[in-house]
Amino acid sequence: MTRSQQVNRREFLQTTSAGAVAVSTGVFTGGASAASRSPNEKLKIACIGTANRASADINGVARENIVALCDIDSNYLGRAKARFKDARTYSDYRELIEAEANRIDAVVVATADHNHAPAAIRAINKGLHVYCEKPLTHTVHEARVLAEAAKKKGVATQLGTQIHAGNNYRRVVEIIQSGAIGDVTEAHVWVGKGWGGGDRPKKGQTAPKHLNWDLWIGPAPQRPYAAGRYHPAQWRRWWDFGQGTLGDMACHYMDLPFWALKLRHPVHCQATGPKVHPETCPLGLKVEYQFPKRGKLPPVKFTWYDGNMIPRQVAGHRVPGSGVMFVGTEGQMFADYGRYKLYPQEKFQGFKPPKQSIPKSVGHHQEWINACKHGTPTTCNFDYSGALTETVLLGNVAFRTGQALEWDAKALEAPNCSQADRYIRKEYRPGWEVA
Repeated sequence: MTRSQQVNRREFLQTTSAGAVAVSTGVFTGGASAASRSPNEKLKIACIGTANRASADINGVARENIVALCDIDSNYLGRAKARFKDARTYSDYRELIEAEANRIDAVVVATADHNHAPAAIRAINKGLHVYCEKPLTHTVHEARVLAEAAKKKGVATQLGTQIHAGNNYRRVVEIIQSGAIGDVTEAHVWVGKGWGGGDRPKKGQTAPKHLNWDLWIGPAPQRPYAAGRYHPAQWRRWWDFGQGTLGDMACHYMDLPFWALKLRHPVHCQATGPKVHPETCPLGLKVEYQFPKRGKLPPVKFTWYDGNMIPRQVAGHRVPGSGVMFVGTEGQMFADYGRYKLYPQEKFQGFKPPKQSIPKSVGHHQEWINACKHGTPTTCNFDYSGALTETVLLGNVAFRTGQALEWDAKALEAPNCSQADRYIRKEYRPGWEVA
């Protein structure tokens, strides 16, 4: 493809909106209005983030053309460059997107959470397709901005909830939607991980030469580097950079009931946990959401538990350290990424699941690649995953305000709690805004 053809394709994307397709899953999905491509034509992809979780995402798209790489850690970047020798390299994703916009088709974003939205919105605004790791964004407001921008630009998007492509999730959705356990009125989701705790170091240090600390901080308030406290991996426990266990795991586990029960936006949210720390996330959290009726589907009470607040029994059944429990009028169903159980067991002896209606996934990354090339739908596009992320992060808003929130999703505000807005939105360092 010539450069002029690339520009023309991008102009086409920017003047059309994403096609909306209702697939057999019942999930509203959108694919890009992409120009048709030969099946053998490879995408030109830029990867923002190259190590840890990012390396798995790179593996997921490596059969395409990886033409640009970005990382704030030159050691990580060097290793990725050794693998993709012809790729152009950057330390600042803003520079990458400006320089590469007319030479690439798509971007994979796998940074720390606080940089997800600033990177993704810049790519979307250039008409580039985007795959972004979970949670989609660092704030509720950012999730709405990305979803609306992606729809306006007509680009193919996918959230990195790779478990969504698993066969067991699909079978669970089919069983729940078949009415096997009746009308589901409660859903419980728990994960026994605890990202949180700790205080800000009293003294900073000089960052190592291979780490561009200012670019790692990105849109967040500046603070000194401290070895072992932020980069790599530990950033999830800090409010400025992550959203604790809820931000880390809920998009994976809450995805299943969101999908199966056709959830969208709650109307009420409250959270219970330890005393709120101004710097770090809690080591345990319980969040209760109320979802309204959806057509003929009844309201749902939805509860999340993490860390040291996970239950040992749910709906009268002993449960492992993580999972999902659906409570219906005719029974209950436990599920996780690889199995499911129906209760009461004697009632469901010999149970035969409904005929498979949700096709086997071609692969979570491949779904997105196909969407970029041919405009086919993705199941975790930013319309679906944006609403999921908004709900996930609203739990931390409720926790940090210490109030039960009445939630107006359309206005993106809690009318009964003006304090919530400081956590729904945030300020950015100049040059890193999300708009």
